[in-house]
Amino acid sequence: MKVFQTLQPEQRRNLVFLFASGLLFWASLASLLPTLSPYIKQAGAGDREVGVVMGAFAIGLLVFRPWLGRRADQKSRTQVLMIGLVAVAIAPLGYLMTQSIPLLFAIRAFHGLSIAAFTTAFSALVTDLAPPQNRGEVLGYLTLVNPIGMALGPAIGGFLQVWAGYTPLFLFSAGLGFAGILCATQIKAPFVELASSAASQKVHNIPFWKFLWSPRLRIPTLVLSLIGIAFGTLAVFVPLYIQETGVNLNAGLFYTAAAIASFGVRLLTGRASDRYGRGRFITISLLLYAVSMLLLWRAHSAPEFLLAGFLEGAGGGIFIPMIIVLTADRSEPHERGRVFGLCLAGFDCGMAIAGPVMGYFAEAIGYRGLFGVAAGIALLAVISFVTLCSKDLSHSLKYSLGRGRDIYALPNA
Repeated sequence: MKVFQTLQPEQRRNLVFLFASGLLFWASLASLLPTLSPYIKQAGAGDREVGVVMGAFAIGLLVFRPWLGRRADQKSRTQVLMIGLVAVAIAPLGYLMTQSIPLLFAIRAFHGLSIAAFTTAFSALVTDLAPPQNRGEVLGYLTLVNPIGMALGPAIGGFLQVWAGYTPLFLFSAGLGFAGILCATQIKAPFVELASSAASQKVHNIPFWKFLWSPRLRIPTLVLSLIGIAFGTLAVFVPLYIQETGVNLNAGLFYTAAAIASFGVRLLTGRASDRYGRGRFITISLLLYAVSMLLLWRAHSAPEFLLAGFLEGAGGGIFIPMIIVLTADRSEPHERGRVFGLCLAGFDCGMAIAGPVMGYFAEAIGYRGLFGVAAGIALLAVISFVTLCSKDLSHSLKYSLGRGRDIYALPNA
């Protein structure tokens, strides 16, 4: 962590409070993971309705990403960060107040606003603060908020629900969100100098979705969409799958195993990617995702579920920071909020598809078959990245295997 010694005191202070707010954000969000889909089912929803309600989370993400990305560039990163924290604090109180399926759908969509705002602003703030030559290392350390929060949140949330019920659980989740708001009030966003006022205006006038046609962003967005489907399937249906198999395992421990693996790999891969490039690490992460889905497809015991969770966490722990750094390398500072918003919207889109579509598959082929489908989708993500991540097949193979440079990386990014 020597890189932090090179930063100014104000930069380090900002990173400390940014880390704290991120940790509280993810712990709040993750505390509901093992219990929310059973809560919705308890309210009278079938498998398809559970998928639709849980998938509404991604609707909030998709609707608000364009506006929030634009606002992060034009107005304030910290303002957008605060919007995310307020949403994550309020949403659990909404779940507590109703068991109506339509209202739960609306609250879940509002809950999605939290990630749309927070992840866009958080990624942009960290990138603004990180020295370009150490960007992977700093992002690797700061994104540890995700696995730590995902380790603590589901374990505490799962046991709290069993011990005291849903009301204390929802109040606990809301309390974490409000604590994150207090931390965020101490963050002062760094000044970001635009390349030029004309360049900035030109970028802001481009319709949000036209960024999709840029060669530098198409494949990262596509791969994020495919992994979003796999992750959405896992987030919604793993607790119900474990219940169906009769395995004696608290579903929260599955997510805890994933978070532990995610924590470990981030300590190692961020710095390595600055030296050896991003491509090989993204390829490895996608392979780990595919293997974890295959293991879930065949799982019959608690150790098999935990191993699948561990491998999924390792894959996600490498993939998310690396894809963020990749998009940071391929974007100018004055467009960073919009670029992050677009690429992460690919993940949102995958999650939006996962709930209702995979809910339909769950009714048709069961939870076990569902994860077989998810494994095929993860394998498709591997093939897409390895063959299409650069300007042609030859350059793509070289970059994805760590034997070539990223030709889309911008020298002034």
